[in-house]
Amino acid sequence: QVQLVESGGGLVQPGGSLRLSCAASGIIFRAYAMGWYRQAPGKQRELVARITSGGTTNYADSVKGRFTISRDNAKNTVYLQMNSLKPEDTAVYYCNADRSSSTYKYDFWGQGTQVTVSS
Repeated sequence: QVQLVESGGGLVQPGGSLRLSCAASGIIFRAYAMGWYRQAPGKQRELVARITSGGTTNYADSVKGRFTISRDNAKNTVYLQMNSLKPEDTAVYYCNADRSSSTYKYDFWGQGTQVTVSS
């Protein structure tokens, strides 16, 4: 059974930092691209950051220079370091694992962790 378990969310003041973690089980972690998505109230879920199995990263323009995604294949864990947080970063953050080829596609989601940026 595949499980993605996020942790590290909470309430933080503007300008503060948080580090999210996502522990994966039930998959060959090193073979998956891992991503962080977020969904604010009344908005669609959007990609925040993604890291491929080979370590290539990409970020939403809104978080470039503030957020850093990383992975530890030995711990089956992906991280999102969030610095200089803004109120508009408030959302539920979801961990995603995906792997695909021409013949298959696997896509798994965590339950989400709330991040609230407010004074």
